[in-house]
Parts: sequence; C-alpha cells; structure tokens
Amino acid sequence: MKRRDFLKSSALTGLTLGLSTIPAFNIIGRTRKFQNDINYDLVAIKGGEADVMFRQAIQSFGGMKSFIKPNQTVVVKPNIGWDANPERAANTNPKLVSEIIRQSLDAGAKQVYVFDHTCDEWTRCYNNSGIKSAAEEAGAKVVPGNSESYYHDVSIPGGKNLKSAKVHELILESDVFIDVPVIKHHGGAQVSLGMKNLMGIVWDRGYWHRNGLHQCIADFISFKKPDLTVIDGYNVMKRNGPRGVSVDDVVTMKTQILCKDIVAGDTAATKIFGGNPEDIGHIKMADEMNLGTMDLSGLSINRIKV
Repeated sequence: MKRRDFLKSSALTGLTLGLSTIPAFNIIGRTRKFQNDINYDLVAIKGGEADVMFRQAIQSFGGMKSFIKPNQTVVVKPNIGWDANPERAANTNPKLVSEIIRQSLDAGAKQVYVFDHTCDEWTRCYNNSGIKSAAEEAGAKVVPGNSESYYHDVSIPGGKNLKSAKVHELILESDVFIDVPVIKHHGGAQVSLGMKNLMGIVWDRGYWHRNGLHQCIADFISFKKPDLTVIDGYNVMKRNGPRGVSVDDVVTMKTQILCKDIVAGDTAATKIFGGNPEDIGHIKMADEMNLGTMDLSGLSINRIKV
C-alpha cells in the first residue's frame, strides 16, 4: 500500500529533522553496529568524513562482499560531469569514490573501472574534480566516456517515453554496478540524485531533455538499476545546480545514504536536501511504475551517527 499521506506529512527541511523522522532508525551509543539478524534496506549515516562514513555504513549490508564476488569486474559511476573543484560540490566527493574502490578490491574484485559521460570537457572534469587521481591511487582504472564508440544500443521495453538508448559498454559488461551520485540542486530535474546520475552512462542525454526529462529518468531504471547506490551528501549544492557558481551555493551536511533500492534512496536523499519526494516527477513516476518504493515506512533502515 502506498503511504502518500505519510510522505507528505514527513517532508523535511534539514538534515537533522530528515534523519530523525525516517522510520526504523535506532542508535546505540554513537554508532549502530551490523547485526546478522537484520537485513537492512537502507542506511543513513551522518557526522563523519566521507570515507569513514562509507566504511562504517557498508557494514550494515554485511560489507562489500555482499555485493562483490571474487574476480568480478566492478564499475563505479560517480558524478564527474563538471569542471569544478571538490569544494563546489558539483561532483562526487573524491574521498568517497576512493574508499568504495578500496573496499571493492578488498572484497576480491578483479578490476574496478570509473567513468562518466561529462558535460564539460572530460579531461578537465576528471582532473579538477579530484576523482581521477583519487581513483587511480586507490587502484581503479579510470576510462573515458567521451566517444560514441563506447556506447551500444539497448532496448527499454518498459519505458514510456524512452524506448531505447546507447549505454556505455562498461555498464553492459561489468558484473557489479555501483552508482555514486552527489546530492545537489538541478535546474531541470529539481534534484540530482541516484536516478539522475544514470544520465552519465548514456550517450544521447539531449533526447531525455527533449522528450520529458522526468519520465525518461524513470524509464531508464526499468532497463538498468545499480546493485548498490551510495548517495554523497557530505557537501550539498543547494542552488545554481547542476554546475554551481561558487562555494556559497554549498552547505556542509556530512551525510550519506546507502541503498539497494535506488527509488527509496532518492526519496530519503530528497528529504535530506529539504524537499518533498512527491514533488519530484521522476521519483514519483518510478514509484508508480513499481521500479522501487517511496514508502520508507515499510523498509528496514539503519540510522548511524558517527
């Protein structure tokens, strides 16, 4: 059963309120340790550095070995779309990206790849975001997404507006897909989160903008959902997104959302951002298409304060 009234009544205006009103969060002391008898659907953590929060939060899912088997290939998809330094929060926090890579390799991954189809010139985005150096230092192979030759046609039979797309070959060939967006304002989509970040794995994003952006975002996850979504809310761009203008657009929130259900993750992250998920077209559409849930009240959620 959908709980629209519950979601409307629990719309949040800030981080503290957001995490405290998401149901099924329990804190023992300063941390909540993983228990084998609890199968969490979503983890929300706040108060630490990006790498520290991920190391602690992933234990609520039993660690990265719950997602990665020995000798598998992993693709990590951050937001690297913009020629901006990390303080601008236009891109994913490089410390978070590097920790996910390390954890993946420690879990036995044969190779970890990192890429994005950037909006600004790709080499400047990769370098100035700090992600290329952080990812390579952690042991990943950073590859380009700037040529149409890397993308291959796929059908999206479950789509309403988006019936096909060209998808980067790494997404099609890798064993495990980890989506690592940053929470930020977006002029067209209202917020840029997990689902929106998937526009960086397709070639023709312009089609989405011309043919109903919110519906196309929802349609695409009927084709491909990440195995794990890690939503970076360490620094959050509250206005002038998706590129941002300066650090004045950014609020430090020191939070992360980890989820198996990308729709639930985007719902929780929207509340942290200070919005109402009911007002975000692509989240509501994905819920109505049964591609995930906006009803957080039915989920097992672990809330952690570092």
